[in-house]
Amino acid sequence: MKNNLFPIAKDGWIYIAYAMGAFVIFSILDLEFFQLISFVAIVFFLFIFRNPERELPSFEENQVLSPVDGEVLSIESLNASDEYAYKVLINTTYKDVGILRAPMNASVYYLKKTKGTRLSLDTPLAHKTNENVTIVLKDANSNKIKLTHILKQSLCGVSVDLENEDRVLQSARYGLMVNGITEIYLPKNFRISLVLGEETTASESLIGYFTK
Repeated sequence: MKNNLFPIAKDGWIYIAYAMGAFVIFSILDLEFFQLISFVAIVFFLFIFRNPERELPSFEENQVLSPVDGEVLSIESLNASDEYAYKVLINTTYKDVGILRAPMNASVYYLKKTKGTRLSLDTPLAHKTNENVTIVLKDANSNKIKLTHILKQSLCGVSVDLENEDRVLQSARYGLMVNGITEIYLPKNFRISLVLGEETTASESLIGYFTK
């Protein structure tokens, strides 16, 4: 796993470089309108690809932190006979930091990257056809959680620097998703600490605890 420590996510460098190149060309040609557009593009890319440092808070053992910035859209109970008992849905928009961070100390138990479309999630086929990444993390006590990052209408794909059996440390950066939805599946032995509508901050907001 590569942990990008630069203030701008590496996925954004190419976009910023193109915008800066356009700004220089339009400046030479004295095309003020296009010069302004390219300058706005530079600022926009710097904003959406920002990669701030985050301070890991002190919670109890067996804590799970939010892997993403965003708003909690739903918290639902699933079929009691399923492997996972709860699903939390977090919406990440362009205004949020897109960096993905490990919610707990764990190993990558399962990883699947699926290329696809970038439709609005209001579109009926979006959940079946949109680009997504599913990750199952398993800790030292065999507790497992599943994360599914689903892209919405975005200018770049979901980037994940993980492989199966990788070890991840809580709060470590592992990828990027600009404008998407994250589904967090949690087991029966989990106590959720979130509330509906809460704004989460990756590696700082508490999702909850494993109870045993």
